[in-house]
Amino acid sequence: MTVMIIGFATFLSTMLGGLFALRYRDKLHLILGFSAGAVIGVAFFDLLPEAIALQGPVGKPSSMSLMIGAGFIAYLVLDRAVILLSHGDEEHGVLHHRGTLGAAGLSMHSFLDGTVIGFAFQVSSAVGAIVTAAVLTHDFSDGINTVSLVLKDNGNRRRASWWLLVDALAPVAGILLTRFFVLPASGLSSILAVFCGFFIYIGASELLPESYHAHPKVLTTVMTLLGITILYIVIQIAKG
Repeated sequence: MTVMIIGFATFLSTMLGGLFALRYRDKLHLILGFSAGAVIGVAFFDLLPEAIALQGPVGKPSSMSLMIGAGFIAYLVLDRAVILLSHGDEEHGVLHHRGTLGAAGLSMHSFLDGTVIGFAFQVSSAVGAIVTAAVLTHDFSDGINTVSLVLKDNGNRRRASWWLLVDALAPVAGILLTRFFVLPASGLSSILAVFCGFFIYIGASELLPESYHAHPKVLTTVMTLLGITILYIVIQIAKG
């Protein structure tokens, strides 16, 4: 019962973040700036340390860097493939599919968030509580990031709302899945490393350039640094 209540909390946190992004669409460049920092912060301060910890003392740094690189390259290839294979109105079609790709990647990450919560509670209630605190704080950013990616790439409000719902339901599905089997720590470590590569690409190659291109303002950069800083502080408090 406790785990399912937490699942609802992840749903609510993601929805609130996305609704915030929809409400303040005219400030999208600032939201994108913050989102870029948040995504990069999650990659470096949450996913990467967690992947290293799960790998254990027998793990090799080279294998970890290989998985991160594989995630980065895989997302880059998918992104470029969408550009090359898009049909119809070239500009609109490319942007539409890139927004979908980004939102789908964020939803997959949210699904993994749910599995991490579920597996953490299989270890102990204390570990589960720490992981939950970290996940809830950046679920709000996940909601913002999902809506931001869709709106940035010529998506309308309805499409952004649909992807927000998918992203909000994803961690609940992940929690439910962990009720049926146990994943080895080494397997989860590899998955987290791959997603770290995904998020480095999304933050550095998608959100960061877009946020600054149309609005090269100091405040945009400040929002990016704020996103990184807030995610770092919150994750450290949650894990500390």
